[in-house]
Amino acid sequence: MNLTQLGGVFLIFILCPLLGALPIVQMIFSLRHGQDLRRLGGGNESVSAAFYHGGKVTGILAVCSEAGKGILGVLLARLFFPAGSVWELIALIALVFGRYVGSKGAGTTNVVWGILVHDPVVAGIGFLMAGVGFTLSRDRILSKYGVLVLFPLLLALFHPAQTARIGAATALSSLLGWIYTKIPDDLNLPADQGRSDSRPMFNFFRGEQGIMTLHTLGVDQARNSQQLLGAKVGSKAANLAQLCQAGYPVPEGWILLPGDDIDVLINYLQPSSDQPLAVRSSARGEDTETATAAGQYLSVLGVGSKLQLQQAIIDCLASYQRPGAVRYRLDRSLKSSNSANDSNTNSGTNSETNSDADLGMAVLIQKQIAGVFSGVAFSRDPLAGEGVAIEALPGSATGVVSGQFTPERYQVLVNNLDLEASTDWRLPEDLDLTVINAQPDRSSDVPEQLIQQVAYLVRKIEATYHGIPQDVEWTYDGHQLWVLQSRPITTLLPIWTRKIAAEVIPGAIRPLPWSINRPLTCGVWGEIFSIVLGEKAQDLDFTATATLHNAHAYFNATLLGNIFLRMGLPPESLEFLTRGAKFSKPPLSSTLQSLPGLLRLGQRELQLAKDFERDDRQYFAPILQELASDIPQEPQEILERINRILATLKKATYYSIFSPLSFAIRQGLFKVPEGELDNSSTPEIGAVRSLSIIADRARNQLPPEVLQLNPEELFNYLATNPVGQEVLTQFQQWLQTYGYLSEVGTDISIATWQESPQPLQAMFQQFLQTPAQQSLTMPKSLSWQQKQVQKRLQLKGRVTTIYSQLLAQLRYQFLHLEDLWLASELLDTNGDIFYLEFSEIQELITEPNSEIKSQISQLITQRKIQFQTDQSLENIPSLVFGNNPPLSSIAPPIQGKFLQGIAASPGIKIGKIKILRRLTDAQGIDKETILVVPYTDSGWSIALSRAGGIIAEVGGRLSHGAIIAREYQIPAVMDVSQAMQLLRDGQQVRLDGTRGIVETVIREQ
Repeated sequence: MNLTQLGGVFLIFILCPLLGALPIVQMIFSLRHGQDLRRLGGGNESVSAAFYHGGKVTGILAVCSEAGKGILGVLLARLFFPAGSVWELIALIALVFGRYVGSKGAGTTNVVWGILVHDPVVAGIGFLMAGVGFTLSRDRILSKYGVLVLFPLLLALFHPAQTARIGAATALSSLLGWIYTKIPDDLNLPADQGRSDSRPMFNFFRGEQGIMTLHTLGVDQARNSQQLLGAKVGSKAANLAQLCQAGYPVPEGWILLPGDDIDVLINYLQPSSDQPLAVRSSARGEDTETATAAGQYLSVLGVGSKLQLQQAIIDCLASYQRPGAVRYRLDRSLKSSNSANDSNTNSGTNSETNSDADLGMAVLIQKQIAGVFSGVAFSRDPLAGEGVAIEALPGSATGVVSGQFTPERYQVLVNNLDLEASTDWRLPEDLDLTVINAQPDRSSDVPEQLIQQVAYLVRKIEATYHGIPQDVEWTYDGHQLWVLQSRPITTLLPIWTRKIAAEVIPGAIRPLPWSINRPLTCGVWGEIFSIVLGEKAQDLDFTATATLHNAHAYFNATLLGNIFLRMGLPPESLEFLTRGAKFSKPPLSSTLQSLPGLLRLGQRELQLAKDFERDDRQYFAPILQELASDIPQEPQEILERINRILATLKKATYYSIFSPLSFAIRQGLFKVPEGELDNSSTPEIGAVRSLSIIADRARNQLPPEVLQLNPEELFNYLATNPVGQEVLTQFQQWLQTYGYLSEVGTDISIATWQESPQPLQAMFQQFLQTPAQQSLTMPKSLSWQQKQVQKRLQLKGRVTTIYSQLLAQLRYQFLHLEDLWLASELLDTNGDIFYLEFSEIQELITEPNSEIKSQISQLITQRKIQFQTDQSLENIPSLVFGNNPPLSSIAPPIQGKFLQGIAASPGIKIGKIKILRRLTDAQGIDKETILVVPYTDSGWSIALSRAGGIIAEVGGRLSHGAIIAREYQIPAVMDVSQAMQLLRDGQQVRLDGTRGIVETVIREQ
């Protein structure tokens, strides 16, 4: 390289970035329109923005200016280097860099014209291939990135020996690709809000020039989220398009986007009186989870000519500006994301119009079905909360929707096992659903088989939308059932689920433990989610993660689903990690956007063990050692100690939530079966093994007749006999080690083993009489994958131990405080303190003259009565809908002889049912007993290990009961809804722990 070329390099690196940064497009726009282009649309100075906001002439001038920059950059390089040299591409790289830094533009036009001068042959072939590909695919995103890949490939094909040139072309494409991810795409702006003379060109480059149909839209947009699709065509059309994609029967339909030429679609459809069309609105913000807009916009039926179709479309579009529709949108804040920009560009317009920035109206045209029977169906009855509610009439659905006729009303019971009987929406021939006529005194015109099919269809649609209750409009033409519309039932949101929540807090819970558990649980979940979401978590209310309905804990499935979607994960991810639910593929774009947050979460997971060891040394071990000392004697001192425990519990709660998730992630990642893991570090397994060892030793030391004594007589003998005293000492040491456990570890109102050892004494007596079944024997050597999962399982066991010990100590502090208040007659009876909320206890201690002191007796009495009522409820639904759900009045029936749950431990067992409502009833359990329990906390482990089979109303594959069952090779099925009510003591059943099915063998007379 000579001195002249060296000077040329200097000029390229100085002048090209400056040339790229020169805001010529902004100057052209400002001169022609008197506005700042950077404050409009996507906020950049792109050529597409000039077309969008300035029209055709402004856009052409912008193209010419940016094309000139690209050509000048290449010609500058040619002043010093031969034509076609690598320095021409380096000049374009410098130009693009300056364009991005100076004007937040991508520099696409600069590169296109620069490449055309640099290598006309490569440019011509590349543009031809890209143009053909775009015309066929109509996918601008694919085409845009495809050109970036195509350019260096073609250059390598024509100039294989010029590696430096190929490398520079690759770098140029990579730079453009990176810039595309950093700046907004003005082609995403609503076409109907741009300049009218540029709309046809804009629609073409958006890939929307062709006729858009429901069926092709569902396929083409399969990779897009529902939200993105709804923003494009409106939620009504988006819902139907996705149902088409999922295989549901939706009449053929076409979509007219805002700003499209209606004549093109009218000429294509050719409507006639023999095949009439229905014209319906599909506004953005209509038929969503937050707003239905029912009745706000116009629908026109029976359109049988071009003239009628034209007028129907015009009238439908005009209904978007009806005063009532405008007010509806204002009341629900349905404004576009560009409202601030719109207000700048429309200065001088009415303020109300400005505040109602148009979201836009697409129009949906469909073939009109001649219905023989029609109606609407709610996948969940809004009044009962269970069952499918159906209203139906002969004829079209208009009669039902309009309210002009009284329809027939039905309730149909559909359970999850029914839905698994078919892979699609069609009702299996051998499945007979229970239909309840809501008007038994009225004759029925609609066939019951059709009602069953409609119920099955809408519940399948609900499952497609991840359990969000659906309002479905349907019709039957005598041969085919059709879906005309599906939208969320907004009054039934949010959805509250007992899944997972029932695992954490299984039974009815009193006010004090709930007032402590809720902020701990919600706060830690919020912390974990915020790690991933970052700024996207700012508008989320994590305090709404959990609530109580009838004293039973529920998690907010709607909020969790929203959180998971923002994280780039499917809405059912939490149940996949903790319960083995099916895991659907998340949108790739959403996952990529959340990748930095997911990496931060992954880093936390890798550091989890080290972080726990640090916190154990600094917090957990010291406070547990301190709590073993004497309890303070003054309420204020006790409160200070309680607050210290709560502060430590917050840290422990983080590990109690994260460690099981970490274990589940690693187990799923490395595909290590549960049977290849050692669960001895978990309290439930450790307690059973230790007690079994003590019993085995004692069996050889005690006389045979002693083994037959009842528990009370046995322990009296142990206390008075020298040999027995040694056994008793071992038992008491065991109780000292595991005495922090209880029937519900997270509920501090429940007595611990240490406080109530009688059930454990009874179980010890059974261990003496009958040796415990041997647990799994683990292999001596583990694979690398097994070691990675085993480490997390051991961490999970340690965390559970510390968390449970802290909760037990917290209970002891409140009990001591209660003793003081009983002595001072502030409280009346033992257990009263658990009917107060923690804030009320704080107020009683810190404010001696508080008004609550005079009301405390009445307050506790009222809460006791309500709790006893809630505790006695037998039909606790796994899902409830809305913030004030009614008590379910319909119990799901047993279909045939089967109950379905989660397969938690493999094997088949035929035995007799024993309903075990509390641990104190755990007598007479043997290997012929199939236990039915409400939940399976660590404290149940001694009883569960004695059974021949386990059925639990709640829980999943990682629950305590499932771990016990797998350790002792006991078949188990978890999450069998209402098993305590549907099964009876002594009833013989066949338990299939591999398939998760309970089958009645002998029905009682």
